[in-house]
Amino acid sequence: MDLITTHKNVDFDALASVFAADLIYKNGLTVLPTSVNANVRAFLALHKDLFPFQRAHEVDQNRIERLVVVDAPKWSRLGRVKEIQNIKDMEIHLWDHHHEESDFNPSWRCTREVGATTTLLVHRLAKDQIRISPIQATLFLAGIYEDTGNMTFPSTTAEDADAVGVLLKQGGDLTMIKNFLRPSYGPKQKDVLFEILKTAQRERVNGYTVTLNTVDINGHVPGLALVVDMLQDILNVDAAFGLFVEAQRDRCLVIGRSAGDSVNIGTLMQHLGGGGHPNAGSALLRSIRVEDVKAWILKLLKGNQNGTVLISDLMSYPPFSVSADTSMKDVALLLREKGCTGFPVTEGNRVIGIISRRDFKKIRKDGQLKAPVKAFMCRKVHCIRSDNGVVEAVRLMVKEDIGRLPVIENGDLIGIVTRSDAMRYYYNLLPD
Repeated sequence: MDLITTHKNVDFDALASVFAADLIYKNGLTVLPTSVNANVRAFLALHKDLFPFQRAHEVDQNRIERLVVVDAPKWSRLGRVKEIQNIKDMEIHLWDHHHEESDFNPSWRCTREVGATTTLLVHRLAKDQIRISPIQATLFLAGIYEDTGNMTFPSTTAEDADAVGVLLKQGGDLTMIKNFLRPSYGPKQKDVLFEILKTAQRERVNGYTVTLNTVDINGHVPGLALVVDMLQDILNVDAAFGLFVEAQRDRCLVIGRSAGDSVNIGTLMQHLGGGGHPNAGSALLRSIRVEDVKAWILKLLKGNQNGTVLISDLMSYPPFSVSADTSMKDVALLLREKGCTGFPVTEGNRVIGIISRRDFKKIRKDGQLKAPVKAFMCRKVHCIRSDNGVVEAVRLMVKEDIGRLPVIENGDLIGIVTRSDAMRYYYNLLPD
């Protein structure tokens, strides 16, 4: 038989992927880990008869010929199912959308960078013309919507949108999805969130605003991911981290959430031994001081672990600038010739001002065109370093309503980054 399984703490993408794979592998036996998140548990309580499954201890390992793993890149994330990894001549198929390397050594794989693993399986079902019932389509929609943040995460692709279209045509019910994806916020979650907010602080790390908060917990507390979600929204930070310490079991659960195209939480959590997606992830650490966990996270953030595009990747080099004694008439001609809207003004390699087209509004007489640029330039110069992230540059441009930032290294001008550069980045127009 084929054994179909997924990662611990089953979410909707994992659950949907398992039962989508069950439609593809006709001899499949679905096996779920014992740990599932609260929303999935509520769904299974109502739909268990429609989506039957077994636990790992109930399976006769002698019957397993092929292992089908969905939405999990590593053995360590499979719970008790990982005990079968030593079965000889066992074929392994892997379906996954995670960015991290797999240690399964599969004989066949379907791995692509899409928003949800469910998307990959839905496209296979459509290709093979396998019938999907309305309730199955609804579950598969939940898997895609959950892992793409209702189709808003940067990791969402056209393939995810196409899969949603397929499922809606098969009768998928978005109202049901709204009900089951709605997180449960109860007294326990409220108490944890309030405890965090008493001491929560925002700090700047590598151009991002982040918050790292430690909370002591006793036993299992459901819905901690929701707490971190809400914390991120309340503090309006690029990334929020909750470090939930369970002293009795000598372990620390780290949950991270990020907004938009900022900190890649999934990549960071891989370094901690966990996993996730660009905007969400977690890791469970044992026998480690919480102070060391904080220091580790900060080191990863400062080390540009997520491969963020830096200003050095975008800036124009060498930068064009004008000297302080250049006449305004010559500057006007240069702006037209270069097709630019402004230049840094320099003395040697030092930036002393910015001249832009808007500064020409200060000219009242034709004779003033002969005046040096230093008479009309803006002397309040906002600069940025080459190792800053694009997000930092955009924030500065928006805050100060400026169109260009000189890039400075050791006080010297080494490049310039403009609004157009930022737009090319955000709209995926960067050259290969």
